[in-house]
Amino acid sequence: MVQAKALTKRFGEFEAVRGIDVEVRRGEAFGFLGPNGAGKSSTMRMIACVSPRTDGDLKVLGLDPDKQGPRIRARLGVVPQQDNLDNELTVRQNLQVYGRYFGLSRAQVRRRAGELLEFAQLSDRADAEVEPLSGGMKRRLTIARSLVNDPELLLLDEPTTGLDPQARHLLWDRLFRLKAQGVTLIVTTHYMDEAEQLCDRLVVMDGGRIVAEGSPAELITRYSTREVLELRFPPGQVIPAERLADLAERTEVLPDRILLYAGAGEAALEQVHARGLRPLSSLVRRSTLEDVFLRLTGRTLVD
Repeated sequence: MVQAKALTKRFGEFEAVRGIDVEVRRGEAFGFLGPNGAGKSSTMRMIACVSPRTDGDLKVLGLDPDKQGPRIRARLGVVPQQDNLDNELTVRQNLQVYGRYFGLSRAQVRRRAGELLEFAQLSDRADAEVEPLSGGMKRRLTIARSLVNDPELLLLDEPTTGLDPQARHLLWDRLFRLKAQGVTLIVTTHYMDEAEQLCDRLVVMDGGRIVAEGSPAELITRYSTREVLELRFPPGQVIPAERLADLAERTEVLPDRILLYAGAGEAALEQVHARGLRPLSSLVRRSTLEDVFLRLTGRTLVD
């Protein structure tokens, strides 16, 4: 669905995307992860055919975005990071007007709007104004609107940012249904649990480059351990990192706790107690994509 080789995007002297290779397969959910400024949005805009590439090769749906942009966009659905709904129109009218942009007849947009309202669980709000809707409803409407042209490829930029857990899980359910219907998804997200839930494969970007690629499980296996032991010690007590280093493949000292990346967290905890150490609290958990993300991109805030 998408093939990129040495894809590059420059803005003046600044190189936002630095020669990345990406391949998105039909029917999968593919994710772009990375901190702010990593180049995710610039890459998505090139795939969406709204920002020309500076260098490299890019094919979307087998077509060249520079020469066949309109043909590609007619087969895409795009969910922007910020909802850009028409507040002056009703929920139903948002879908019908948008459908007309794709050349659908009035009969077609009426039928399609009804289907999408049901899909997004907004049928009971069809004739309501957009402005009073909750954030979750607006997000579902934005996704429904992106589907009005029955796209083969759906681009979602931070689809659940700012939503409460219930709304997020409802959106995940809608996206799973789309994938089951054969729609290919490309997602950017800051939520690691979302990436683990939605993505078959993903890349981690940092500084305009791809620093890791694989399925969530593959990345966790490659860059982390099966379990993580988190130990918190009383305020003011020096964390005895040197006495714990041999209990794990890797340790990480944070201001309020120490993380021990180990294959067996409970066994490591027993050894901690055997050495006479009494942490204030302990937690054994499985490694997550967030552990991978922070190891690859660091914990320092990027503006």
